[in-house]
Amino acid sequence: MRPTVFPAIHREGWPFIAIFIVAAIILSWIHGGLGFIGLILTAWCVYFFRDPVRVTPMRSGLVVSPADGIVVSLGPTVPPSELGLGDQPLPCVAVFMNVFDVHVNRAPVTGRIRHMAYRPGRFFNASLDKASEHNERNGLVFELPDGRAVGAVQIAGLVARRIVWWVGVGDAMTAGSRFGMIRFGSRVDVYLPQGVTPQVCIGQRMVAGETVLADLQSSEALRPGFAS
Repeated sequence: MRPTVFPAIHREGWPFIAIFIVAAIILSWIHGGLGFIGLILTAWCVYFFRDPVRVTPMRSGLVVSPADGIVVSLGPTVPPSELGLGDQPLPCVAVFMNVFDVHVNRAPVTGRIRHMAYRPGRFFNASLDKASEHNERNGLVFELPDGRAVGAVQIAGLVARRIVWWVGVGDAMTAGSRFGMIRFGSRVDVYLPQGVTPQVCIGQRMVAGETVLADLQSSEALRPGFAS
């Protein structure tokens, strides 16, 4: 039960947690009420950097979500030029993470990292379409054994100011393995190979490393969805 009730804290979070603790102590010296606010913010910081265990479906051809959050965009989109995926629209699924979601990002497929490209930019609200074009971002291209490629673009948001990654070109990745995170609210866009239909709906909640976004071996049509 412990990994579920008390998930591990990612190492990226400990410096921030320490800062929040010190700030809470200072605030408590100034005023008890401020100290209580500092305690709440510290608890939120701990919660933000949680890194729970995930169980990834491993059948060949499955593409899993690289991020927790909500699908905010779904449709053909021209990928960023720096990814080298061409200038034609590809099926794209955009997952928006709010400040309460797990922000550790996971590989959507099993394959080799063929290309990575970081681009500085602005910090629009990550749920907006223009965030994909104008915001700070880091793109990764995963090459599959059959030669096809899946792109994943980490996009900073209105609050997020730091994109972090722990992998490099040539690294072999397993679907669901951790490759980076974005601090404090952001988005990840997934670019699928031409002809692949996403199997999710706008508004659907994603679980990084677990929710299946698409099946590269399936010809199933786009699934309709509705809120209930």
